[in-house]
Amino acid sequence: MTTLASLAGLFCFAFGAATLLPLQSEPLLIGLLLGSSIPPWLLVAVASLGNLLGAVVNWWLGRQVHRFRDRRWFPVGRAALAHAEGWYRRWGCWSLLLSWVPLLGDPLTVIAGVLREPLPVFLLLVGIAKTLRYVAVAAITLGLFG
Repeated sequence: MTTLASLAGLFCFAFGAATLLPLQSEPLLIGLLLGSSIPPWLLVAVASLGNLLGAVVNWWLGRQVHRFRDRRWFPVGRAALAHAEGWYRRWGCWSLLLSWVPLLGDPLTVIAGVLREPLPVFLLLVGIAKTLRYVAVAAITLGLFG
């Protein structure tokens, strides 16, 4: 597989994993770290960028929620949406530092959009969280902690 194809695949998996799609990008990152000659910093950068842009899709979808939440097909009930909004209001934008956490992070990025978190703040905090996660995965994979 070429370097460009490997990086494109990693970007796509990281992007998809940040949305509500059931994907994981870490196994692909680990495989590329162990089995390719691509510099680790480049793999981490590509995965981080893809994951951040996927989170931006969630943020944008969250901004659209109020247009559709009264539709019968809308997948989240009023009570669940109110609960999530209350949680986010309680902890504020700093909760976006948990956007890397499985099962919690993706809905958190959607709620940030619902509550109109400014995009620059969102990008900064989510970018830090997601990049640090990939740095940790790379460091553990390459044995940098041992």
